[in-house]
Amino acid sequence: MASGSDRNPIIIGGLPSQVPDFDPEETQEWLDSLDAAIDARGRERARYLMLRLIERARERRVAVPEMRSTDYVNTIATKDEPFFPGNEEIERKILNATRWNAAVMVSRAQRPGIGVGGHIATFASSASLYDVGFNHFFRGKGEGDGGDQVFFQGHASPGIYARAYLLDRLSEENLDGFRQEKSKAPHGLSSYPHPRSMPDFWEFPTVSMGLGAIGAIYQARMNRYLHARGIADTSRCRVWAFLGDGEMDEPESLGQLTLAAREGLDNLTFVVNCNLQRLDGPVRGNGKIIQELESVFRGAGWNVIKLIWDRSWDPLLAQDRDGVLVNKMNTTPDGQFQTYATESGAYIREHFFGDDLRLRKMVEHMTDDQILHLGRGGHDHRKIYAAYKAAVEHKGQPTVILAKTIKGWTLGPNFEGRNATHQMKKLTVDDLKRFRDRLHLPISDRELESGPPPYYHPGRDSEEIQYMHDRRRNLGGYVPTRVVRAKPLPQPDDKTFATVKKGSGQQMIATTMAFVRLLKDLMRDKEIGRRFVLIAPDEYRTFGMDSFFPSAKIYSPLGQLYESVDRDLLLAYKESPTGQMLHDGISEAGCTASLIAAGSAYATHGEHMIPVYVFYSMFGFQRTGDQFWQMADQLARGFVLGATAGRTTLTGEGLQHADGHSQLLASTNPACVAYDPAYAYEIAHIVQDGLRRMYGSSPEHPNGEDVFYYLTVYNEPIRQPAEPEGVDVEGILRGIHRISAGSSGSIPAQIMASGVAVPWALDAQRILAEDWNVRADVWSATSWNELRRDAVACEEHNLLHPEEEQRVPYVTRKLSGCQGPFVAVSDWMRSVPDQIARWVPGTYQSLGADGFGFADTRGAARRFFHIDAQSIVVAVLTELAREGKVDRSVLKQAVDRYRLLDVTAAHPGTAGGDA
Repeated sequence: MASGSDRNPIIIGGLPSQVPDFDPEETQEWLDSLDAAIDARGRERARYLMLRLIERARERRVAVPEMRSTDYVNTIATKDEPFFPGNEEIERKILNATRWNAAVMVSRAQRPGIGVGGHIATFASSASLYDVGFNHFFRGKGEGDGGDQVFFQGHASPGIYARAYLLDRLSEENLDGFRQEKSKAPHGLSSYPHPRSMPDFWEFPTVSMGLGAIGAIYQARMNRYLHARGIADTSRCRVWAFLGDGEMDEPESLGQLTLAAREGLDNLTFVVNCNLQRLDGPVRGNGKIIQELESVFRGAGWNVIKLIWDRSWDPLLAQDRDGVLVNKMNTTPDGQFQTYATESGAYIREHFFGDDLRLRKMVEHMTDDQILHLGRGGHDHRKIYAAYKAAVEHKGQPTVILAKTIKGWTLGPNFEGRNATHQMKKLTVDDLKRFRDRLHLPISDRELESGPPPYYHPGRDSEEIQYMHDRRRNLGGYVPTRVVRAKPLPQPDDKTFATVKKGSGQQMIATTMAFVRLLKDLMRDKEIGRRFVLIAPDEYRTFGMDSFFPSAKIYSPLGQLYESVDRDLLLAYKESPTGQMLHDGISEAGCTASLIAAGSAYATHGEHMIPVYVFYSMFGFQRTGDQFWQMADQLARGFVLGATAGRTTLTGEGLQHADGHSQLLASTNPACVAYDPAYAYEIAHIVQDGLRRMYGSSPEHPNGEDVFYYLTVYNEPIRQPAEPEGVDVEGILRGIHRISAGSSGSIPAQIMASGVAVPWALDAQRILAEDWNVRADVWSATSWNELRRDAVACEEHNLLHPEEEQRVPYVTRKLSGCQGPFVAVSDWMRSVPDQIARWVPGTYQSLGADGFGFADTRGAARRFFHIDAQSIVVAVLTELAREGKVDRSVLKQAVDRYRLLDVTAAHPGTAGGDA
């Protein structure tokens, strides 16, 4: 971990402008020297001298203004390149075999009747970038720690599979199962890095572009966090993220760069494969993406290494005394460089070198073929090695390597640099022959003409394969590899949950606060307390979690370098290098990335962590839903709390804070176990079950289940009841339990409610009995989503096993024998409770808060959406009238009596509040 002196200062490269000159004579001597250099040697020489002075000043830690952009040449000079320790000839043969197998795998996947797609060109451009990493840098997990964490660019997955094939990690049958996960099971391969599909191979899902970048930043930060807290030794772990230059347009790619610089994450390296192409065309056809990204990363405080030209340019640059070649490189737009990648040497001679006599003289001794093969740095193993080594050795800053490549490199003229390359998936016979010849592979024309092109393996005993195995042994094992080493955690004693189960007595507290109280007790547990990772997007106080500040403290690698303004308060803001709380600022995307990194530490580092991410309910699944899918794919575990939930409980905040749909969004994520509890004791049982399922052990899941729990909790204070004797724990966990049987009235009915709507249902129960002779039972539907999942699973089983006893959904069995009608109500849109409609054994109607939220009192909002107690009463009567159990004339009486069409008639309800 970098020391404090190695980290970026708060002011980066500042230059004082109001400091008096104490030695004007010396100053004048320096200025005169500069003038003399300009007059005698010209501006280019003077410019060079100034750049060298700036470079030396930085080496001596003298603060000088940061240059946001440098010349369009390699950052590492040829004279500064380190010795290359590998056998370049053998590595070239390895890479050629890998290139061939990657392309052939995708091409074979296009055979008639299959046609499952795939991408060839991305790996073709980045193959050397990966190969140098595999041979010399990427550490495996064989030394007992987490090794390196490598976020592979998703579209390059064929190349990673092809390399694994050479190492006997995958078979030819596996390669032929590319993108056929079910039809070729158990040999199928996922299209992209999907840990859930291939849990022993891939570690990090990256194909929802941009998420790999932010995930890598927070993974590097999590490594530091775990090390600082003494949970895992991550001092040797490095995070590598391979990204595309077009991918950098995603806001998640660049949105958290400053975090990495601010915390001095020198354990992080971005490698941006700058092949200058998006999916449809050039990235910055009229500009220069490498220069643009250099400015962005430098401005964010990163160390930038540009890897633009291969070694064949070195002699030309060495004779560029006037800077004319560098100027030509600086001023040529990317779109033109792409054209050069597809044209002849004669075209490049005429159009790149031809408009200046000095440029023409530089290449007059070169043939057109030599000019054609002036290459890009991202394909040169020695240049790549130099860049990687510099990145690994750099201290105090994260590093980005901007590597220039050609998309489709080596695949032939139909692929290289073409705008349509990303969509091209199949090589013709002529393409294959040219490709084979370029790679010097011993494959005959007959083999290419007689059927699907063959894979190439030089033989298990060949020097290439032995070299590969030796390199991986020296680096600690094979990459990528996902290993689950974490042992199940001891479960907290039942006593830990007892306080919350007792209820709140006469005190009124919201379920958000009930959860916080439970969390406080869990964090005191000697076995698992230190493993909780608290995460919030700048809203700890909103959710009543400031009580953790003094004890758990907020993680900061620098500690607290200031006196807190609230230091005299009991709950003062407190930062610490060993803090347990992650305060990621106003960034739900950053918080979710922290959640994922912590939630998958059991596999990455062999240490279970229990992340608890609390956020404004509206800003969870809606804003960062893509990352929750990433979390599911990465098999991460933890607790997600949608606090201040519901469409009407936070109505003072207005439309964009009023969540009436996140439960519905959560239902779409197969790994998400979602609950909408009403009471503290329900929360206690749900959390206890979550800890058992995710971090305990069972015969079906000896290492825990790969799920995460989502609880929506509210900011509306109520008297939390004590847990009833003989409480139906199974019902709580499976989604529904009866909390109040009707005690008076002769006409039966059933009311199902979730979350904050349960008190309305109980009030409606009372009104129905007193005013309409209706005896209604009230049920707490703790999870509409889990009830539906169970029912769907039952129907699927019955569909496929008609000869077996037919399964009955839990909700059907639970409500069987209950006399309807059934009315469901919640603070969500009706689609949430409607999920179970087809399995309810009777007439069913739902009430919900459909539409936009708005600012008003809770009572007015609930009357507007017709989900308050009086609306529930009318809904029950309506269904009873439909069944002929009450006269329809009572419906108009009830509507008028309760003034359902007048929002001002509703009691305003309890005041608003945060937690």
